[in-house]
Amino acid sequence: MSLRDLVHESLEGVGSRPSRLIITLLGTVLGIASLVATIGFAQTAAGQIAQQFDALAATRVTVEPGTTNSAGGKERATARIPWDAVQRTDGLVGVVRAALYAKVPGATRVDAVQVVDPSEARRSSPPVIAGSTDLLEVVEGHVQTGRFFDAGHERRADRVAVLGAAAAEQLGVNRVTGQPAVFIGDRAYTVIGIVDEVGTRNGLLDSVIVPVSTARSDLGLTTVDSLDIRIDVGAGQVVAHQAPIALDPNSPESFKVSAPSSTSELRQSVEADVNVLFLAIGIVALIGGGIGIANVTLLSVAERRGEIGLRRALGARTRDIARQFIFESLTTGVLGGLIGVAVGLFALIGVCLAQQWTPVIAPWAAPLGVLVGALVGLGAGAYPAVKAARIEPVDALRDA
Repeated sequence: MSLRDLVHESLEGVGSRPSRLIITLLGTVLGIASLVATIGFAQTAAGQIAQQFDALAATRVTVEPGTTNSAGGKERATARIPWDAVQRTDGLVGVVRAALYAKVPGATRVDAVQVVDPSEARRSSPPVIAGSTDLLEVVEGHVQTGRFFDAGHERRADRVAVLGAAAAEQLGVNRVTGQPAVFIGDRAYTVIGIVDEVGTRNGLLDSVIVPVSTARSDLGLTTVDSLDIRIDVGAGQVVAHQAPIALDPNSPESFKVSAPSSTSELRQSVEADVNVLFLAIGIVALIGGGIGIANVTLLSVAERRGEIGLRRALGARTRDIARQFIFESLTTGVLGGLIGVAVGLFALIGVCLAQQWTPVIAPWAAPLGVLVGALVGLGAGAYPAVKAARIEPVDALRDA
């Protein structure tokens, strides 16, 4: 048989029963569609991460003093963050804002009134946090009422405080128009604002926040817990490398730096997770499609025993018969691959339109889907083709 005759006979065999062909294609179509959708959804999700990356995690670097175990088993800091750390890091490439953050040590009592009723049960006081003027910007905070302290308050070491929403509720302060005060120890601090939302450092909502200079002069603050830096997306690794050098050029390794992973690493992680899910679905569907093609081809061999016997009697070789049935299965697989690629692409586009995403898919995804469909058809048709080739003409004609 020439190649032209082989193609003609195979197409005739495949198209002779359209309803059976549709049922046979279903499994392959679902498998290839899942495969193409897998590639598209994974790459689209990665693209969305690149466009809408979590700014709270991706735009924040934290520098803390490193620690080491002392002889008594207690941890001690190996370095100290300088008080001018903000000025030292402001000029670094990728740095947007920087702020000092420190918990004021000691069990300082915080009250809304100076008079203490001895008969009243003692309640826990909100913690006192010292921060520099850009702390609210760095933590993506929002002031519910009033304002955050500024450089003037910091420079003068004013006794002002900003309350977190939970701390304000605990202290009974709900407005700042009347310049209410809270007492930290025996000193009054004017409340100038209430913060009701923070992107990071959620503990600020439970705290009383004062300027760093005020905490140093009034509350005995001697060390800074961390330098929080807000950065441009993608500058995490650069800032993480340069910030410790800016703080202490002689021993930058004495600082512990927390920086976001690069977007490429997270993209790869998301692609891997999505691929595992959809590839599992696609493989199961492809196995079902292959089994369907094999069953239908075997059924076709059984139904066409008379035709096979006649062809053999007229001089057709065993390999001609095998090639015909393999080519029929291959044709079915290619059709399933083509339709599956189309279904997968339409599914991807439909989801992206519904979610207002930008669809992304590799140019090799569609050819890969057709190729996988062809391989499934080729593999599924191998056994039926061998079985058809082994049919003897006498037996086939007698059964016919």
